[in-house]
Amino acid sequence: MNIQIFGTKKCQDTRKAERWFKERGIKFQLVDLNEKAMSAGELRSVAARVGGIEALIDREGKRYESQGLKYKAPTGPRIEFALIEDPLLLKTPIVRNGPQAASIGYHPEIWETWT
Repeated sequence: MNIQIFGTKKCQDTRKAERWFKERGIKFQLVDLNEKAMSAGELRSVAARVGGIEALIDREGKRYESQGLKYKAPTGPRIEFALIEDPLLLKTPIVRNGPQAASIGYHPEIWETWT
């Protein structure tokens, strides 16, 4: 397995995901979105596995509203551009198992199927 967890240190669900993998002795790489954004290729790869780019944007988050996106309601390529420019607009955690599987949020029932 090649597990990557994309999230932030302040995100409770990201910390829970880290703990879940640690408790099972599964090695993972944590990517703090405050420090490093996902590449366009990574973003597209994850989007293809979770139902599209629309599923990745956190429309309920404070960042979405503070950026004025709540009223602009970006779609399609504009969402992809916004997520690359500001990775803190992503729902977290994004957990990826190599190029073949990904999930958004805290979903141990999905991760169980990867082991």
